[in-house]
Amino acid sequence: MRARTALLAAVAFAVSFPACNSEPARPQTEKPAAAQPESAAPEIPNTEPAEALGEPEKPRLSGDRAMEHVRNLVRFGERWPGSAGHSWAQEYIIRYLRLAYTEIEEVDFVTRTPRGMVAMKNLIGKIPGDSSDIVVLAGHYDTWRQEGFLGANDGGSSTALLLELARVLGLQQPNPATIWVVFFDGEEAFRQYSDTDGLYGSRYQISAWRRSGVLERIKAVIVVDMIGDKDLALRRDLNSTPWLTDLVWRVAREKGYEEHFLSATTAVQDDHVPFVEAGVPAVDLIDLDYGPDNRYWHTRRDRVDKLSPQSFTIVGEVVLEVTDRLSQRWPGE
Repeated sequence: MRARTALLAAVAFAVSFPACNSEPARPQTEKPAAAQPESAAPEIPNTEPAEALGEPEKPRLSGDRAMEHVRNLVRFGERWPGSAGHSWAQEYIIRYLRLAYTEIEEVDFVTRTPRGMVAMKNLIGKIPGDSSDIVVLAGHYDTWRQEGFLGANDGGSSTALLLELARVLGLQQPNPATIWVVFFDGEEAFRQYSDTDGLYGSRYQISAWRRSGVLERIKAVIVVDMIGDKDLALRRDLNSTPWLTDLVWRVAREKGYEEHFLSATTAVQDDHVPFVEAGVPAVDLIDLDYGPDNRYWHTRRDRVDKLSPQSFTIVGEVVLEVTDRLSQRWPGE
């Protein structure tokens, strides 16, 4: 395992397959799943840094920008670990984190799955703040392992919104608190969600942060997942930290978004759960009512035409306001 920190530098968008070190004491008969043969990534139009395009002094979150990210990501095709699209998505994320003026950390690890040992990579965009306290904004960028599954909403929307949040927060530096925008790999299960299948990236990252002492600096984690649905309807997750959920819903109500942040409850196993179990306040913003009877979830119907820029704007504005309030004062202190 290793973590690499990439400082700001202009680079061309190119596909790469970085080598990963194995974990110690692994059986020699098991090997990481091989990536697909390398091929050329779909061409994505260049985007200049925001201020070069006449960005106002205080940048505003744009649902249209987020939607454009989703369109670009689905052009890579399937994005499960080991696929060509997965590697292209990693390079895409890194490219736009650089444009957001973040310090980038690439966290490579190898984990045991029902399909054997698989190499994965978490990506972290670090935005410095006046305080060493950290607010984590997170989501997953991998997709469900199914031929022809593009994951516009499931995997695409979280990646797109996080890139847009990174752009806004990166351009309005300095922020009161340090903000880390984290793209988890391996959220999707290989067979069936369980304590040992799924949430690979968040589980690994917590163990790494615990070893390095970072975990105790994290004051709150906000996870976004499947938030691009045209018919946006977020329910209060019972596996999330209650006071943090209350804060999110209060901000949404103040902004007039009550119809999208429902009082109904649900209980979801997502990348926030390992943090809650580790004693870190965390909340999951997820719309698991995707299409009639959730029939678009994990199917080939999960495409860009099911999404709306307005949904990205709604969730993004709430997350930015919650982040700002968390940066100013921690509940209980």
